[in-house]
Amino acid sequence: MSEIELANVQERFADIVWANEPVASGDLVKVCAEELNWKKPTTYTVLRKLCEKGLLQNEDGMVTSLISKEEFYSAKSEQIVEDSYEGSLPAFIAAFTSRRKLSKKEVDEIQKMIDDFRKKR
Repeated sequence: MSEIELANVQERFADIVWANEPVASGDLVKVCAEELNWKKPTTYTVLRKLCEKGLLQNEDGMVTSLISKEEFYSAKSEQIVEDSYEGSLPAFIAAFTSRRKLSKKEVDEIQKMIDDFRKKR
């Protein structure tokens, strides 16, 4: 997936599309009016920009994503690790856990992910 950078408001808009897709563009205008307090032109401007970036498509008034929410946030996470921690996942985890204590459940989930990864190798 090519890198797609979104401003916070664009990301919120994409989250709305992912939560409602497929969604008619007219219905999307209504949802954005309720959730973001946007007028119709704002919704269509942001929609056009995200279509130009290759994240969404608007075909015959039906809006869908070209990249899933999971794919987008996975790539975004990878980019954060690459840009901020020189690609080192252990460095990212060390930084993250230095400021936030993990619960036993979170540690167990992470350990299960590691165990599952080792089994697949």
